Amino acid sequence: MAQWFSIEVLDGGYAAAGWADAFGDSLVTEALSGGALDWGFHPHSWGTIFEVQFADEAAWERFRASIAALRALDAAPDPLTGVIIYKGRGGDTGGRIPRRGRPLTGSGAAALPIPLPTGVEGWAVFPESPRRLLGLNA
Repeated sequence: MAQWFSIEVLDGGYAAAGWADAFGDSLVTEALSGGALDWGFHPHSWGTIFEVQFADEAAWERFRASIAALRALDAAPDPLTGVIIYKGRGGDTGGRIPRRGRPLTGSGAAALPIPLPTGVEGWAVFPESPRRLLGLNA
């Protein structure tokens, strides 16, 4: 069964779109000569994704070990931390099973106001403290 593989190149010292322009033709040529069934470049705001489909994993390994692929990966804008290689399609493909909705925090309930005790003049938020007369000792 055919499998997809992805190479994500993140922006670094220069834009990954420039990397795709410079090395895209050689990557596609090497992939097609190695038996690729399908391929595509997908630009994003953070970089570029190169997706390629091979009939089996052995063809992918031959492609990864080719001189053209190694040179392209070494010339990435940030070859140490800006290249991500994995099996599957890249970017935002989503899950196979949609997520179920989560319940609202606190079951969607709102706090009710606390009933305040009523005084003689209406609402008494704070009860009055007793008043004392301070006398001066003469």
